[in-house]
Amino acid sequence: MDWIIIGLLILAGIGLIIIEIVFVPGTTIVGIAGFLVGGYGIYHSYELFGTMTGHWVLAASVTVGVCAIVYSFKSNTWSRFALKGSIQSKVNENLGSTLVLGQEGVTRSSLKPIGKADFGDVVVEVRSSGQFVEENKAIKIAKMDGNKIYVELIITNKI
Repeated sequence: MDWIIIGLLILAGIGLIIIEIVFVPGTTIVGIAGFLVGGYGIYHSYELFGTMTGHWVLAASVTVGVCAIVYSFKSNTWSRFALKGSIQSKVNENLGSTLVLGQEGVTRSSLKPIGKADFGDVVVEVRSSGQFVEENKAIKIAKMDGNKIYVELIITNKI
């Protein structure tokens, strides 16, 4: 019965460490709890069965842990958890020659206050002066500051 308790403590410790690495990285509480539970299992083996058996349990635990880590890196186990996508968006670069102050365009998304707008054949990220602008509304470039483009809504007066 004591061996089952020791084995379960060590397995619970390893399980908590795996949960820390895979599911909740960065919290460290679960990882520390895993080390404490596994460490208590090893301590319990020293306490119940003596020094020699405790050394064997410690050596086996360390060996299994190291082998599991080495195997997981060599077999690319972690590649299943890695992000493989890449960001396709770009910063508004070199638009000074294609866009000019006062140029008119149409919003392609709502501006809250940032969104996309179409100026001819160029779609860029633009900013309103704070107000909400709906999609497919006429706008014009009010200010250009580096790669930031500020626009304002063109208001048509209907009489």
